[in-house]
Amino acid sequence: MMWAISMNCFVDIPYDLLLSCVKHMNLTVDSEMHLSNALLVWIDANTECMKGLSRNEDVCTGVLKQIRLSLLPLWFAAEKRSSCHFSKFADESIDSIFRLLRIPSTGSVDALGASHLHDLRIRLTKFSKRVNLSRCSQITSAVLLLSLLPSANSIDYILRGIGQSPFNLERLDRDQCSEVLNLLPTLSFEAVQEVDISKCPRLHLQSAIECFRKSFPSLRILKAAFLLKFKISTLRKLVRKCPMVCEVDLTTDTSPIISSQVSIVSSSPAITPQISNLSLNVRDMTSFYNSGLSIAKLTLEGRNDLYDSDLQYISRFCVSLQYVNLKGCTSLTDVGIASLLRRCIKLHSVLVCDTSFGINSVLALCSSSSNHIAVEQIENELLDSLALNLQILHMGSCKCVDETSLLKLMSQMQKLKSLCLSDTHLSDGALYSFRGSSLEVLDISNTVVSNAAVAYLVGGNPGLKCLKARGCRNLSEQESDPQKREFSFSYSCRELHNEIGRTCMLEEIALGWGFSYASLEALKPAITSLRKITVGLGGLLGEDGLRKLPTICPMLESIILYFQVISDRTIMNIMANLKKLVVLAFCHCLGDISILSFKFPMPNLRKLKLERVTPWMNNNDLFILTQSCANLVELSLLGCTLLDSESQQIISQGWPGLVSIHLEECGRVTTMGVSSLLDCKALEDLLLRHNGPGLQRSFIFDAASKLPMLRKVSLDFCDAAEGDFDIPNYGDRHFLSTLKIAKCKLQKGLKVSFVKAPRRRQVHKETLVLVWNSSTVTRTVVKERL
Repeated sequence: MMWAISMNCFVDIPYDLLLSCVKHMNLTVDSEMHLSNALLVWIDANTECMKGLSRNEDVCTGVLKQIRLSLLPLWFAAEKRSSCHFSKFADESIDSIFRLLRIPSTGSVDALGASHLHDLRIRLTKFSKRVNLSRCSQITSAVLLLSLLPSANSIDYILRGIGQSPFNLERLDRDQCSEVLNLLPTLSFEAVQEVDISKCPRLHLQSAIECFRKSFPSLRILKAAFLLKFKISTLRKLVRKCPMVCEVDLTTDTSPIISSQVSIVSSSPAITPQISNLSLNVRDMTSFYNSGLSIAKLTLEGRNDLYDSDLQYISRFCVSLQYVNLKGCTSLTDVGIASLLRRCIKLHSVLVCDTSFGINSVLALCSSSSNHIAVEQIENELLDSLALNLQILHMGSCKCVDETSLLKLMSQMQKLKSLCLSDTHLSDGALYSFRGSSLEVLDISNTVVSNAAVAYLVGGNPGLKCLKARGCRNLSEQESDPQKREFSFSYSCRELHNEIGRTCMLEEIALGWGFSYASLEALKPAITSLRKITVGLGGLLGEDGLRKLPTICPMLESIILYFQVISDRTIMNIMANLKKLVVLAFCHCLGDISILSFKFPMPNLRKLKLERVTPWMNNNDLFILTQSCANLVELSLLGCTLLDSESQQIISQGWPGLVSIHLEECGRVTTMGVSSLLDCKALEDLLLRHNGPGLQRSFIFDAASKLPMLRKVSLDFCDAAEGDFDIPNYGDRHFLSTLKIAKCKLQKGLKVSFVKAPRRRQVHKETLVLVWNSSTVTRTVVKERL
């Protein structure tokens, strides 16, 4: 079915054939959401030919009622509440999901009754290769096990036979869980190679791993992102139980407290363990070593509870590791990262942005592998440095690497395909020392490189598809300093852009200083297939550039503009001609625009950010926006001062499937408190600041308890009705991982002649940041407004 869904001719399938396929016991789909989407696409495509037919409604109902509504992701069900064909089913799905959520994760799903059990069975057949349960907050081990038993009708008989309810697996310890599963006649699905349980916070991981062991013997890829309780000790159990697993994704939200980017006033960090939280005996070590050999790709992004001792275990037992992502692992040290790099000699992809990656790690990359392992172990291995074979290196914001070390590292990398050096001490010399010719992605944002050095690198890498150079002030002729440019005394912006235009075929570009309408013309040959463009501070496309953008780049899916001059004419042109647009952001732009800019329907638009560009927006305008951009999942509004409490209902009814809402300085939206916004049941990220002092003291706990997917909350003490907020403890936080509360202070303004006393205005003072990890919470106060 997944293959059929991907074909353009899927919409031409006759109804009777479609219905019989959907009812077939061997129907194979990755998830219930994929099936729902496909059926809605078919219905939309066939609506016209069914108009006027008496069976039109029966056709829609007949095929849609085959969907197992209890297994849909909450965000998808919420979004489809506005669908004319699916609204009734979406409401049923949401009711079913919250009915499941009200049952404790240690409770029994048979409390729902036998009639509901069929709808809780995940579609698994002998042909299933992928099982996608991501964002299904209602999924528990009981639901997973139910899907692995032969038939829902035989459950009572099975339970009586073993005298134990499998729907209370969460209450069992490891040995009991294994014993009970061994007694159950679970089915085996040998074709399953990939399982995605990301954002399933109620799933008991130990029980789930036992289920994977018994029913998915060929499992190779596990995605378990945003599950804080998935620790390194859990990873050890996984590789022991499922020895075929070679790829694991344990991504979590990256902490906003990056030492190189914020000024810390005070902090009460979690205590760093001096030893690993793993406790292995000799038998376990041998078992872990043998099973860990298969792990080739490991993503640990955002894990601030990951310490050097954990890396020691990973480097010791995951000796086949080829790809490691440690981005945002702020508790790691340079020495710890270097130790991992020395041991894992097969690494070709290293992602360490926002970490303490420094000189020791660079030395580990540049040293010959023969310095770290016995000669007999590398008879068939290349005796070269790790840097020579690197294909991906992302080290953005790693300011512990000095210019000399960076130059040495760049001179050794020859096979690199993706390189991120943003916010580092990158200089022209390092770029000139690079000898690679295979680069496809280059990010040098916020560095001091010059036009000539960038042109040199671009000229030697004709396969470049993505170039990010925002914040590079030396790329502007007005900002460059000739005395500091060793290699480029007269190289202009135009020459750089001409070189890019001659050499590359770009899919993504992000530029600022030195980028203009003339640059767009020079880049024209390279950007005809462009999908994403970001223009930042220092760039100036002008009205002519923005007007020509849809013609030059007809395939654009993302446009993000900072500090540009915009008008109704240019925006209307973009909206009317770029129908594939998914992301649209206008931030701090100048020019007179009105609601006329947003009256064109944009059904594919998913993310909209309007910051300091629509101060005139009122509730009527907001309603028009919900009609033209009906399928948004992320909304950010800043400076819409005419909005009020009724705006909440317009937002929640117009975009019920929103997963992210950012409202700042939006009039009186929260003056009367927050009610309707919480009807966006799938919210994961909520920012409310300077919208009116109506937030109750218990708002954080209330929001977290009513929104099962909520992970990030950002507030301001100014909006607290009682001047403060109650902070949930570790057990009451639900799925919450990051909380930011800004604090302002009153500052005297300038005295105006017709005002008797100086005006006082609120200015930012500091931000309180709380970050939860797998076991503790870190409380930090920083000067910046995060």
